[in-house]
Amino acid sequence: MRKSQLWAGILSPPVALGGIAGAIFINRSWWRITNNAISDLGKAGLPHSWVMNVPLFISSILAIYYALGLFGEVKNTISKLGIGIFILGLTFLAGIAAFPEGTEPHYYVSWGFFTSGSLGFLITGIGLGLEGRQRFGVFTGVLFAVEVILARWAMERFNGVAIAEFTGVFAMLIWHYALLWTKAAAAINACCSVQRKHKI
Repeated sequence: MRKSQLWAGILSPPVALGGIAGAIFINRSWWRITNNAISDLGKAGLPHSWVMNVPLFISSILAIYYALGLFGEVKNTISKLGIGIFILGLTFLAGIAAFPEGTEPHYYVSWGFFTSGSLGFLITGIGLGLEGRQRFGVFTGVLFAVEVILARWAMERFNGVAIAEFTGVFAMLIWHYALLWTKAAAAINACCSVQRKHKI
């Protein structure tokens, strides 16, 4: 993976979350996490809707660029399939920004993002588990189960879907950064091993 792709993966989530946070601040007079959807912050015709939609689009492009680099980092077909589905989810994320709430495709791209993104990280995690990273595979399965349980509870408990949506978003982010951490740890271990050999 190129360094630029790694940096894209690191920076993508803060770009998206920064846009969402800014939109929440601007629309704090009426937007409520228990009564609204995240997409309400970027709906068509809303003043300053770009504050969320532009960062979401930029974030999705960065994330896709990073995820493309993951193909060379995995070995088996299951992992590659999962990454492909995850990239599809990121494409839907770009669609959320391009087709905001109030446009006909929005419902489909929104569901496409959460469904494809979650299934993508689950399948990738299973594939990585089969490659020998059993702990990461178990972690992925537990994270997915917790995401589904909490999202369903939030859908039934609150009038709005923002909490359920944030549950899905943060599950993907936790998995994403956990994978980055395992890659960083592996790189550090490899570097230390080389240094030990040179000392010997």
